[in-house]
Amino acid sequence: MHAPDDKITLDPATLIEREVRGFGSHSLWIGILLMILGAVGIALPPAMAVTTVELVSLLLFIGGGFWLWHTARHGGGMLRWLKPLLLVVAGVLMISRPVAGAEALALLLSFYLLLDAFGSFALAHELRPAAGWGWMIASGVVDLVLVAFFSLSWPASSQVVLGVFVGTSLLFDGAALTAIGWSLRKP
Repeated sequence: MHAPDDKITLDPATLIEREVRGFGSHSLWIGILLMILGAVGIALPPAMAVTTVELVSLLLFIGGGFWLWHTARHGGGMLRWLKPLLLVVAGVLMISRPVAGAEALALLLSFYLLLDAFGSFALAHELRPAAGWGWMIASGVVDLVLVAFFSLSWPASSQVVLGVFVGTSLLFDGAALTAIGWSLRKP
């Protein structure tokens, strides 16, 4: 909540400056760490894929465990137990079979990219003839090419695809944080 004398501003420059400062002085080092992790993930995609599967399976297991605890405390019918049990089972299966987990995550990534392609095409249709609408078409085409590549090479390429994508995401997130952290340095 804002104090009565606080002014809420919608000035884009002020909002951006406030957001950048909100990242704090640690952004530079966190960004560098993320870039290193991303580069390692790109260089060693199977290792990054297994690490990703382990993290996702741990999150599923812990989330399902908390949900089971909540259901046990507050009761309910059999259907209330179904979703948390599925989360725990999915987490256990993924951690016990990391290759199958990587295949499943790569398939989900492929499905996401397919939806993203259609979203890009729809947005391009709405934006046309405004400047930049062609870039949305290009983004959708790239997504479709990636989906075709995944579909033709799945499941053999699952670990490489998942590892490279997670590594690339970490690399670019790290680059963005590094740039923000660099801009916050005192001259």
